[in-house]
Amino acid sequence: TLLPDPMGTLEALKVLKAEGLVVLCYTSDDPIMAMRLKDAGADAVMPAGSPIGSGQGVLNPWNIRIILEQLKAGDEKYPIIVDAGVGTASDVTIAMELGADGVLLNTGIAGAKEAVAMARAMKLAVESGYFARRAGRIPRKLYATASSPIEGVIGAKE
Repeated sequence: TLLPDPMGTLEALKVLKAEGLVVLCYTSDDPIMAMRLKDAGADAVMPAGSPIGSGQGVLNPWNIRIILEQLKAGDEKYPIIVDAGVGTASDVTIAMELGADGVLLNTGIAGAKEAVAMARAMKLAVESGYFARRAGRIPRKLYATASSPIEGVIGAKE
């Protein structure tokens, strides 16, 4: 299935860290397991957006947000890299807008009809999502609200 074995990953992490290695842990989008991996010494946590090679994108953005919030609490520079399931540039943009530090992908580019064009699209998507996150989105609202100023509009009552 190519899904991660969370307990096996945790055990392997402990062994590898004891040997002094840098370990970037691929895991599911389970916030509790992500925290356990960080607490056990993972140098980065890489939650799956969806199963490897599936092209389904970020299936559970809420869990990715929770992972980002919890693992970066008190340590903003701790790296979270969305890994797996990315199918197109919009998937990358979403991951970056959520606050991921990066996106690890292969199949989305390797399997594209035009791999070079898709690689360029992915690069631009990283930049787009990064800058959108920094700029800050408007709040989501149930109802519409006018955003255009009334003052100075020709024909507006003063």
